[in-house]
Amino acid sequence: MIITKDIRYIGVNDHKIDLFEGQYDVPNGIAYNSYAIIDEKIAIMDTVDAGFTQEWMDNIQKTLGDRLPDYLIIQHMEPDHSANIMNFINRYPEVKIVSSAIAFKMMKQFFGTDFEDNRIVVGENDTLSLGRHELTFVTAPMVHWPEVIVTYDSTDKVLFSADGFGKFGALDVEEAWACEARRYYIGIVGKYGVQVQNLLKKAANLDIQIICPLHGPVLTENLGYYINLYNIWSSYRPEEDGVVIAYTSVYGNTKKAVMQLAEKLKEKGCPKVTVNDLARCDMAEAVEDAFRYSKIVLATTTYNSDIFPFMKEFINHLTERNFRNRTVAFMENGSWAPVATNVMKGMLEKSKNLTYTATSVRIMSALNEESSAQIDNLADELCK
Repeated sequence: MIITKDIRYIGVNDHKIDLFEGQYDVPNGIAYNSYAIIDEKIAIMDTVDAGFTQEWMDNIQKTLGDRLPDYLIIQHMEPDHSANIMNFINRYPEVKIVSSAIAFKMMKQFFGTDFEDNRIVVGENDTLSLGRHELTFVTAPMVHWPEVIVTYDSTDKVLFSADGFGKFGALDVEEAWACEARRYYIGIVGKYGVQVQNLLKKAANLDIQIICPLHGPVLTENLGYYINLYNIWSSYRPEEDGVVIAYTSVYGNTKKAVMQLAEKLKEKGCPKVTVNDLARCDMAEAVEDAFRYSKIVLATTTYNSDIFPFMKEFINHLTERNFRNRTVAFMENGSWAPVATNVMKGMLEKSKNLTYTATSVRIMSALNEESSAQIDNLADELCK
């Protein structure tokens, strides 16, 4: 793939993977992106997953022909991007590895060596000239590992963004960017909103016309759209006005109440209503919805004087990622001594800027006139 006159795509698509990072379902696979900048000197940007060593090496050979690379720039040390550092050095022993000081410490951990004879340590605003192309390195600690750097090519105005602006899905599959980029961001980077905001502020001072991430497509048009979404996600603001109902139900009575609420919300004109059965849905999709929309209803049963395990897991996913700036409502079911609402509220007590509805729904075993009236009142409150 030709990105600019001098920049080529040399990454790979993985359709063998079922769970990315051992937890995220990726039905359309994942891309491990790597790039070659071909100038008087040649820089290779990052490596790929260990399962694709030969394909990546073949891509380099086909792209460079008889020329040899001068630099291997490592922006991020997760193994899906760094696993082939040693293989690359074995193939090209004269190459210089360019990375952050922390990254070289991690190389020692992964490979037993920090490549003392081959390394160039770079930090904030350090530069590397390839001839026509001038590269500037920008530190991006905790986006989403501490060693991360991103690289700006001022000649072609390209930002090599590491895991920033990444997306699930291989590059040979056509699909909309936002949904799988949102799920990727919230699941993997979402805890580090402050650090992403810091990086966006640095990027605002650069003339960026192309973004080359380590996962997902190269972004060449409407960059304001992508940057705006990253700004929304990393500042924990709702992306859309809508209501997410996340629930668990043991014998179906909580589910009946949830469906009644969903119908009431639609009747009253709520712009968007999404329902997630936490025992059966993709948990990452449910978490994505919680961060996408402005309001959330948490509905579950009292279970062993606590709450149902899938709801506990879901709330832990939210709080781990700094869930905030939302309206929250509760529905609880219990045949005796219901405590679910108190437990859920307690789990959210450290979350910032949450507004709780005045109405909560309490179901004693099954819906009755009183709990149905509470559902009506809650629908009115959520649709204001």
